[in-house]
Amino acid sequence: MSNVEIVEADLGCVLHQQAVVELIDAYAVDPMGNGRPLPPQVRANLIDGLRRHPTTLILLAWQDGRAVGIAVCFRGFSTFHARPLLNIHDLAVLPDCRGGGIGRRLLEAVAEKAAQLDCCKLTLEVLENNHRARRLYEAAGFAQARYHESAGGSLFYAKPL
Repeated sequence: MSNVEIVEADLGCVLHQQAVVELIDAYAVDPMGNGRPLPPQVRANLIDGLRRHPTTLILLAWQDGRAVGIAVCFRGFSTFHARPLLNIHDLAVLPDCRGGGIGRRLLEAVAEKAAQLDCCKLTLEVLENNHRARRLYEAAGFAQARYHESAGGSLFYAKPL
């Protein structure tokens, strides 16, 4: 794994743009992603949308000149800490590269970047049955958020529009 390099994506670079679209598409196909490829209009608009979103931060993992992993993050803000936070929206490693520590390296790089940004925490969501990802996250120190024991753990809700 020593030949893995983690870099912050430059969305003005065509090579990085292609890597982002291909890695997100590969993640979308995975049953723990969306179970199907990105629609053509999403592939066509993804980079522009990410570039226009003011809090986008993307890290890419490269191995032997090939993009093999991605962490798509968005900066947020904690009102309880009056400091920024960093949400890991997507973390993915190509199936043939899993098990080699690339996901762990991406998480470490995200944590380093969050510290540079003076973030108070990292957040993410994970599918309940994505046991492999849950083991990775838990080994990296993530756990279901509990702010006060009597309130229970936090749940992630969504409302399609």
